[in-house]
Amino acid sequence: MKVVIPAAGLGLRFLPATKAQPKEMLPVVDKPAIQYVVEEAVASGMTDIIIITGRGKRAIEDHFDKSYELEHKLRESGNSEALSEVQRIASMADIFYIRQKEQLGLGHAILCAKKHVGNEPFAVMLGDDIVVNDRPCIGQLVEVFEDTGTSVVGVEQVPRSKLHRYGVIRGKRVKDEIYRVEDLVEKPSPEEAPSDLAIIGRYVFRPEIFSFLEKIGPGKGGEYQLTDAMRLLCRKNGLYGLKFKGRRFDIGSKADWVKATITLSMERTDLAAELKGVGGLADKKH
Repeated sequence: MKVVIPAAGLGLRFLPATKAQPKEMLPVVDKPAIQYVVEEAVASGMTDIIIITGRGKRAIEDHFDKSYELEHKLRESGNSEALSEVQRIASMADIFYIRQKEQLGLGHAILCAKKHVGNEPFAVMLGDDIVVNDRPCIGQLVEVFEDTGTSVVGVEQVPRSKLHRYGVIRGKRVKDEIYRVEDLVEKPSPEEAPSDLAIIGRYVFRPEIFSFLEKIGPGKGGEYQLTDAMRLLCRKNGLYGLKFKGRRFDIGSKADWVKATITLSMERTDLAAELKGVGGLADKKH
C-alpha cells in the first residue's frame, strides 16, 4: 500500500523558525518530525512513499537522500554509529516527491497524488501527529481496512475544550474500538460537537476519495477541504473510525512541539540522566 504524506504547508505557526526551513524538518529530540512519520510507515511494511512538497521544501529531499560527503567524513572519523544511521535513513523506503504548486489545502495536496496512487487503496499520514506504540498506528488502520474493505480514519478521545481544533465524528461502536462513522463535523464548538472522538492525522482511503475531492472542488478560502470529501465518502461508500492504541504527540503548535520534545527526551536512556533537575523536569509526570 502506498503512503501519501502532505508536507507542502508554510508552517506559519512556527515562524520565524520556518522562514527558511520546512516545518516538517523541525527536530523532535534529534530527528526531524517527518522522519517519525516515515519510520511509522516503514514499520507497517509500507515502503512506497509519496511526499507532497512545495517551494522551500528541498531540505526534506536532502534528508532522505544519500549523502556521499557526509558518509565519507563519518567513515574517516570512525563514527560507525552515525554512519549506520544516515545510511539507514537514505535506504529505508522508496520516496517520491510531488510539488503542490499552489496552497489549496490538505484535500488538494492529497489530490496531487492521484496519478501515482492510481486505482488502489492508500494511506495518508500527517506530520503534525507522532504516534508511539509497539504496533504502528497506521498499521492498525490497515488491519481494519483489510477486514472491512472500507476506508478508515484514526480517532482519539480528546477533552471537549480542545475539540474545536479537530474534525469530530458522530458514529456507533460496532466492535472493540471500531466505530461506524455516520457524520463528521470540522472544528465544532464544545456544545456542537457530536462526540469527543477527534480525527487525527492517520487515514486509509479507498481510491474513491479522489472523485469526491474533485466533486467538492475549492471551498472557503479557495481550499479543498478533506472533511467535505470524507462526508461524501461516509454517506456513499461508508467510513470507519478506529480508536487506535498508542500515545499521540500533537506537534501542530509551538507549545505542543516543546511538550513532545521534553517527554520523548526524558524517555531516552542517553538523555534522561543529563536532563534530571533541569527546569524541574525530573519532578514532572509524562
